[in-house]
Order: sequence, then C-alpha cells, then structure tokens
Amino acid sequence: MIMENNVYSKSITEWGAKHPETVVLSADLGTSCEIMEFKKNYPDRYFSLGIAEQNMIGWAAGLAREGFLPYLHSFGVFLYRRVLDQVEMSVAYGNLPVGLVGFVPGLTTPGGVSHQSTNDIGTLRCVPNMRIYSIADATDIEGFLPMAYEAGGPFYVRMLRKSVPRLFPADEPIQFDHARIVTEGSDVALFTENIATEEGMKAVKVLQDHGVSVQMLSVSTLKPFTDPQVVDALKKVKYGAVTYENHNIIGGLGTCVAEVLAENGIGKPLVKVGVNDLYTHGASKMFLLKKYNVDAMSCIKAVEQLIGKDLGIDESEIEAVRFEDFNGVA
Repeated sequence: MIMENNVYSKSITEWGAKHPETVVLSADLGTSCEIMEFKKNYPDRYFSLGIAEQNMIGWAAGLAREGFLPYLHSFGVFLYRRVLDQVEMSVAYGNLPVGLVGFVPGLTTPGGVSHQSTNDIGTLRCVPNMRIYSIADATDIEGFLPMAYEAGGPFYVRMLRKSVPRLFPADEPIQFDHARIVTEGSDVALFTENIATEEGMKAVKVLQDHGVSVQMLSVSTLKPFTDPQVVDALKKVKYGAVTYENHNIIGGLGTCVAEVLAENGIGKPLVKVGVNDLYTHGASKMFLLKKYNVDAMSCIKAVEQLIGKDLGIDESEIEAVRFEDFNGVA
C-alpha cells in the first residue's frame, strides 16, 4: 500500500499561503501535530500557547471575531473534553470559524486512557453549530481544509498524522456531508470512518471472495449526518447494516446510522463494531485494534452475525490482501 508522510504539514502550509488570514495555534504539541513547517514559513501567524488549552480556545474566539481563521492543534482528547465549556460558550454559541484539529483519534496512541479520544464524536454531536469530520487517508487530508472552509462555522476533525495511507485517488477530494462509495453491493451495507476505512477495505475484499456483496461507504462528515446515500444504502441491501468505527459504539457512527434507520422507518438490523463502551489502554495501533475487537476480523465477524452464516475466514486471508486488491475494491 502507498503510504505518505507529513501530508497535513504540507496541506496547512499551502493553505496558509493562499489564505493570509490563517493563524495556527498549538498547545505545546507543534511537532506532534505537524505544524512546524507552517511556523517556519509564517512565524508571525503561529502561536504556541503552552499546555493551556482552555486559554487557547479563548484566544481563538477573539482572533475569529477579528477576521482571522484560527486552526487549533493538539491531541483530540484535549480539544473536546478538557475545553468543552469554552468550546460551547466562546466558539460554538457564536458560530465562529474556529477549527479544532484533533490528532491521534480513537485507538491510535500508546499514550493510554488519558490520551485516547474514543468518545469525541458522541460528545461534540450534542454541541449546536459544531461540524464534525473524520479523516480516512491522505486524499481526505489534502482536500479537507478547502472543504471545511466552504462549509463554514466551527469544526472538529479527527486528523491522521505521520505515515498515512493513500486509499482514494488524489483527484477525488473529500466532500461535505457526502460519503465515498467504496464498493457497490446488495447484501450488507458497511459504514466506516477514520482508520476503520482501511481495515474495512481489507475485510470487504475477503468477504467478496466468499460471495458476500457489500455496499461500503467511507463516511467523513459525522455532523451533519444527512447524506441521502446513507438512506439509499440501507434500503438497498438485503440483510442490514454494519457500522465500523474507531470510537465508542455509543454516540458515534453507529448511533448516527441507528438514528437514520429509526427516523426513516427502515426495519433492518444493525451491528456496531467499535470500542465496547470501556476505557482503553495504550499500545501500538494494531495491537489495540485486535485487543478491543476493532480490527478487520471483527468487522468480518459482524457481517457473519448479520447474515447468520459462518464463512470460515481466518486471519491469513486478511493478511494476504495486497494494495492491488484495494484498487479492485474501490
């Protein structure tokens, strides 16, 4: 698979060149959040505010009211949980164009329970005016800033860093409230977000080899959640839906899809794959995905549960999926 490094660093630096009103704020995590290149190019538009995230939100609100575009950078958990009151009263209440760029979402950090944002979507979905986005690959990162700018208002994004896969063509950018249709199918609707999209593509390739037809959608906008493609997919498939997310199974993508099923009177079952409403430890990404049953095999087992059939798939089939196979899936 093609992996690319420091994609966000390049994107935010290029964005700063096009939009001189852009200012970047850091909570003492500039290197970890890939914004040091921006600082190098635009030192007068870079503010390191230390480990004082609540104060940083206040700064951002003031800058936004003066016509700037503030983008705040930290680990995701520090941009929604520690600062929730300031986000609500200083930013969301005024519907200000403040961007909260949250890195190491869900099970992507060895930092442990204090650093893992496994309920960020569920928490921020309750905040009026807040847009919520989730990044799946390098193409999403490259198109994200223009998309969020056009959508307007405050936003929170589950951002990826360091070595990021290229799952989708570079000339097919991320779209607001519009999922990517990864595969067409008629048996099961599979909805994924963030790193679950890469794992989900592996699962779909193996499922297809075993005769299961999957309508797979990679979801990048979690709020609003009004994409008509979601309803179309749910009505289209025979057995029902599986949601696969790098998040608590309560409040995130699974809850979003469950609401759509109920609101549209679609009487089909839903199986949710994600963190099973518990606190998680820190380790490598793949170790954590397996430990907490959020890996590709867990997705396959959810599909088997939905269709009521044991397909006899083992780990070796998932490990054998190559990048060339991904092209066939997408």
